[in-house]
Amino acid sequence: MIIDKLENWNYYHFGPAWKQIFEFLDTLTPQSPEGKYTILADDIFAIVMSYETRAPEISIFESHQKYVDIQTVLIGSEGFECSFKDDLLIDVPYDASNDIQLYQRIVPGQTRVDVYPGTFIMLYPHDAHMAALMIDKKSTYIKKVVVKIKTELLLHSFFTDNTALMDFNR
Repeated sequence: MIIDKLENWNYYHFGPAWKQIFEFLDTLTPQSPEGKYTILADDIFAIVMSYETRAPEISIFESHQKYVDIQTVLIGSEGFECSFKDDLLIDVPYDASNDIQLYQRIVPGQTRVDVYPGTFIMLYPHDAHMAALMIDKKSTYIKKVVVKIKTELLLHSFFTDNTALMDFNR
């Protein structure tokens, strides 16, 4: 999991796909229409959506295998609970057609993060996450974007970029 400001995206050396994602995110505004945006065929796409935040007791943990999530908020703010998926009990087995596995929430996640406009959270396949959570126990309207990037695009870019390897080994 990575949590940071959008302006700091270039501190991470994940290659050309990473840059393409943040160039796309820079084009979005609170007025951007909801829906799916194709960035690189099925390898990288984004979904802009809106909803009311809710209590964690009625939410569920999820994880993905094919895609890494990069999520940011355009309007409002939302909380995330995050946990290692191996620490949770599976509620619904992995569905490859929707790239999702669901987990029971027995106790709060190991990490709680609040995401505001100008910040992002990146969630790897081992990061179970529960989004759409209320902040300060108040439900609020949010508009957000979830970018889905095929896992191997980031891993391949990171480990084949010599600059990234040098920075990683420091």
